[in-house]
Amino acid sequence: MNRKKIYLIRHGQTDFNLQGVVQGSGIDAPINGTGIAQANAFFEAYKATEFDQVYHTALIRTKQSIQQFIDLGLPTVALPELNEISWGDYEGTPMTPEEGEYYRHMLHQWQQGNLDYAIAGGESPNVVAERMRRGIDKILGRPGETVLVCMHGRAMRIFLSLILNLDLREMDQFEHSNLCLYVLNQLPDGKFEVAQFNDQEHLAVLSQI
Repeated sequence: MNRKKIYLIRHGQTDFNLQGVVQGSGIDAPINGTGIAQANAFFEAYKATEFDQVYHTALIRTKQSIQQFIDLGLPTVALPELNEISWGDYEGTPMTPEEGEYYRHMLHQWQQGNLDYAIAGGESPNVVAERMRRGIDKILGRPGETVLVCMHGRAMRIFLSLILNLDLREMDQFEHSNLCLYVLNQLPDGKFEVAQFNDQEHLAVLSQI
């Protein structure tokens, strides 16, 4: 079996991230100037990595974040199964104190194991996990040992929980920021381990500008 090495990144910053506006699968926002700088920094740090396959979601912010790798001619696939969770009625709205309280209530429900709980009009973790498993199966089933995957914050937490065989109640342990990196190595028994956790070292150059 060809063991996979997965470089998993979150997309670069968007104006919605900057403004604290709820952004889920229903918001197809582009990355902003800072997001472009983050994408450039990641590319400079990892352009020598010999990726066999590149994946992004169906949302523009993930494709833009790895466009330079795509421009190298690397085989690239869009996987809508990896799209961000839908935040339903709350998408596109600023996070007010009242909505922040509702959000914390929702997280508490998930941590208590109520993984069918969904924000009004949105998806539950179990619903996202169902499509996420299909996306993971596609990644693991395709040729190529070293792959780059760009996706979204909450979706990353669910992706990591699934691929590491962890209970979804534990997903909030996976911290993330815009253009952070997780590296996952597949072991001989087929399981995965985390080699790099929320790595942002490649972004240090931005603080020097």
